[in-house]
Amino acid sequence: MSEVVLSIRDLEKTYPGGVQAVRGVSFDVHQGESVAIIGSSGSGKSTVLRCINRLIEPTGGVIELGGTQINTPRANVNEIRSRIGMVFQSFELFAHLKVLENVTLGLRHVRGMSKSEADKVAMEVLERVDLLERVDAYPGNLSGGQKQRVAIARALAMKPEVILFDEPTSALDPELIGSVLKTIRGLADEGLTMIIVTHEINFARDVADRIVYLDKGLVAEEGPSSIINNPKTERMQRFLASMNEEH
Repeated sequence: MSEVVLSIRDLEKTYPGGVQAVRGVSFDVHQGESVAIIGSSGSGKSTVLRCINRLIEPTGGVIELGGTQINTPRANVNEIRSRIGMVFQSFELFAHLKVLENVTLGLRHVRGMSKSEADKVAMEVLERVDLLERVDAYPGNLSGGQKQRVAIARALAMKPEVILFDEPTSALDPELIGSVLKTIRGLADEGLTMIIVTHEINFARDVADRIVYLDKGLVAEEGPSSIINNPKTERMQRFLASMNEEH
């Protein structure tokens, strides 16, 4: 078994008003592993990702990256986010910047690269996501699928230790989903370490090495991707049945 890159222990998050979104979630992510987090709306999936990337602060538990706890007051949040990439469902691109500039922004201002160095890296990752011909386009002139692939390229450019995907296809029209899933599948084949929150059950089964099923803020079932075909718990059986009905 490869080394543990990311370790989550007894993670908890309670929002103002007493809503407990995450209640003691624990799992590890190994080097080169793709982990898919599935579950119903409100099960805590996105909250877990946002706690990992320090977009929100957990109210309990330990998050370790490379053996070092990162959810402490002393942790450098900017450094953490340079080591843990995040791809949002709503893209989060800068509308006033061209595709190339969106990708190079972090390289220049966080990594301290020169413009020529950053441009070279950006062109390499844009080629990986099949967007070289759109480097001078503004986000407003891109399809949803292209915007998401730019967001993926931006995360890849920073060479993070882990990439988090938060429902990367949920904001896309059905005909655009395939290109984004193909890109993520290719990254999994390259051996990138990834956590993917997704409602695309077939994609999770085909791409992920391991599945974490959350229900009401708890890990209700965890195992290899084959558990989607043979779930052990009634809760997961009901969830998969409901997803099949939707699709």
